[in-house]
Amino acid sequence: MTHDASAPVYGSAIAKVEPFGVDHIPDSERHGKPSSQFFVWFAAGLNFPIIMLGFSAAWFGLSFPAAVTAIVIGAALGSLLMAVMSRMGVRLGVPQQIQARGPLGFFGNFLPVAYINVFAGIGWASVTVILGGKAFAGLTHLPFWLCAGVLTLVEMVVAVFGYNMINFLQKALTYVLTPLFALITVVAAVRGGSVFHANPHAQGYIGSTGGLVTFGAWFLSFLVAWAPFASDYSRYLPDTPEVVTRTAWYTGLGNFVTICWLGILGVVVGGSATSSDSITALHQLAGPFALPALLAVGLSALAQNFLNVYGGAISIQTLKVPVTRAQAVIGICVLAYALSLWGESGTEAKFKVFLNLTAYFIAPFVAVLLLDYYLGGRSDPSRIPELYDRSRVLDWGFVAWAGGVAASVPFWQSDFYTGPFSVAHPGAGDLSMFVATGAGAVLYLLTYRLKPLWMRDAGETRHSSGEPDRSRAVASHHR
Repeated sequence: MTHDASAPVYGSAIAKVEPFGVDHIPDSERHGKPSSQFFVWFAAGLNFPIIMLGFSAAWFGLSFPAAVTAIVIGAALGSLLMAVMSRMGVRLGVPQQIQARGPLGFFGNFLPVAYINVFAGIGWASVTVILGGKAFAGLTHLPFWLCAGVLTLVEMVVAVFGYNMINFLQKALTYVLTPLFALITVVAAVRGGSVFHANPHAQGYIGSTGGLVTFGAWFLSFLVAWAPFASDYSRYLPDTPEVVTRTAWYTGLGNFVTICWLGILGVVVGGSATSSDSITALHQLAGPFALPALLAVGLSALAQNFLNVYGGAISIQTLKVPVTRAQAVIGICVLAYALSLWGESGTEAKFKVFLNLTAYFIAPFVAVLLLDYYLGGRSDPSRIPELYDRSRVLDWGFVAWAGGVAASVPFWQSDFYTGPFSVAHPGAGDLSMFVATGAGAVLYLLTYRLKPLWMRDAGETRHSSGEPDRSRAVASHHR
């Protein structure tokens, strides 16, 4: 029998292990609806780390209106970014991190991916396991290590099955988690809701402007951290103009609603809390409704970590580590679990340090990707084969990314390191991410028309990476 090349190998099967790793998704495998992106990101946003960020408004001494304004602005900017980057996945049919080979080069992309995506994937997975494990431990009175282990195991199995199962479960979790978080919201408003005023004597007060900038930037950073993975969940959708547009809207809406909702909920919880630990504060505030509140936090860890683990596995394959996607998933889960045991105490402080460090490195990476897509001609599907061409060793996008990171260092504001500008002007807030973005963008604009920094003989290296060359055959089918 002859195999029909137009017949899907994977299609929309939920209980089938996804056969694709970082390959281009051929037209025969394109399926799904743009609305799937709403559920993917809405469920991922129904997560306790966002509440934990909002919890810090009182620590900054912000007034309630100022905190809400900062959250809305940060969420709007981040959601717009995610919307645009999800469009790129539909158009090109490859993961976001593979797209970065365009402006940075095949090997120039290794360092950003190694730090940003592998580090971020494992780090975010461990943070979420800690919070989910604590919630289930409080709910069941079982030891933390056991609750965290069970969560990790579930995440591992789902991420091994891959794209279709993740989409299916994110939709299911949306319907389960929405009423639970709605209940938490009502209880928080009734039992502890308060519209508080600015407090110049608060422990973290750095001025009204600086506090607003830093606080809002945290919510923007939360979505910036997702940006290197945005295309991973849209790349299977059919490439039509209508799907591209609707995908962007659904992605942006899914992110914006949950970030604003839970961020403001965190402000309410933090404003009336008597404990410095956010999980404990939520437990106390929920009172007789503590059980559904903790259940929501525990289940929400799954919704976020399905994406963290899956995206991290794609990162490892992008680095050309000789493992399958399933093996990469298992490795990430083992490391994330080990880190969760180490980081169980002092979660809030470690989370904020981690959030800052990832944002400083991701912001210029995202700026380079976007500029390359819209100005560098990377939106043309006929150029997809370049992303799998090992002869393109290093390109100027790497310089733009590295320069953006370097320019931001004096502005860093973190418990890990505080730059000289931030020491001298603490009231300005954390400007690092914005400086990194601007510097990276300027360097890209100055260099993107130049010849690549390092090219090898294409005849010796082209498509020797071991990745299936689906792109060459598929590109001709695109409009």
